[in-house]
Amino acid sequence: MTPSETRAIVSLSLLAAFVDGEKHERERAEIKRIAEGLSQADGVQLPMLYQDVLMKRVSLASVAGELKSSDSRQLAYEMAVCVCDADGTQSEAERLFLADARTSLGLDTPAATQFAQQAEAIAAVPLAPAAAVAAATPAIDGAALDQAILNAAILNGALELLPETLSTMAIIPLQMKLVYRIGKAHGYELDSGHVKDFLATVGVGLTSQYLEQAGRKLLGGLLGKVGGGLLGGLGKQAVSSGMSFASTYALGHVAKRYYAGGRTLSTQMLKDAFANVTQEAQGLQTRYLPQIQEKARTLDAGKVLAMVRGA
Repeated sequence: MTPSETRAIVSLSLLAAFVDGEKHERERAEIKRIAEGLSQADGVQLPMLYQDVLMKRVSLASVAGELKSSDSRQLAYEMAVCVCDADGTQSEAERLFLADARTSLGLDTPAATQFAQQAEAIAAVPLAPAAAVAAATPAIDGAALDQAILNAAILNGALELLPETLSTMAIIPLQMKLVYRIGKAHGYELDSGHVKDFLATVGVGLTSQYLEQAGRKLLGGLLGKVGGGLLGGLGKQAVSSGMSFASTYALGHVAKRYYAGGRTLSTQMLKDAFANVTQEAQGLQTRYLPQIQEKARTLDAGKVLAMVRGA
């Protein structure tokens, strides 16, 4: 992939992130932080691209014109779909944008339609099946919750190593389901709005997290390399710095502390706790890297939806 194609893919992702005009200011700030924080690679200057999108100096047509290969056009479209679906099912503005993107990219194909349907299905997966919602609250087992948090962190760390865009997108709903499970264990029946608010409060944006994870993969030359990309990715953990392992581990333990304490922690206390546990988790990531890599070898990216539904 050429530097101009990489820039175009990132630009299309940023266009998708802002198309509905309803992003909360904290999410916008987080996207800006990501653009400034990701190092320049292959001639891609993310802060400049971010400004170009905000100032409307780029358009869908101009971005599409930079994507010469069918692979780069497909990858650009997949990332745009996942950006739109990262915070839930698509808005009308996002649906119209993606329809225009398919046309501009020349991707009015069954494969593009199927990908969009798969992404929408992942975004729409409920936090728990109806039967689970009606079930009695289970007894709290601290050791079992700790193991569930670690297992979720290892799974999301493994998904981070896979090159497929849907694998990256699956990390967010799996994190949300973990928070739901912890809340339920402490007697709280949470809906998706509450869980999203909890993630946002501690500092985990949905759209911004996907952009950061996918952006690191893209700039590291991993994203989209199906087949040989997995083995290459297992040796390139530094591309993403174990972000998903650390953020999932921290989310789980902060949620456990929050709901066990009757949801009395202030916003600042939650943010501080998340930052501290994330730092702790980054130290643990090296210890669990062999398990993360082994998990990645067993995952079938084609069954991501079934995995999210059954988690």
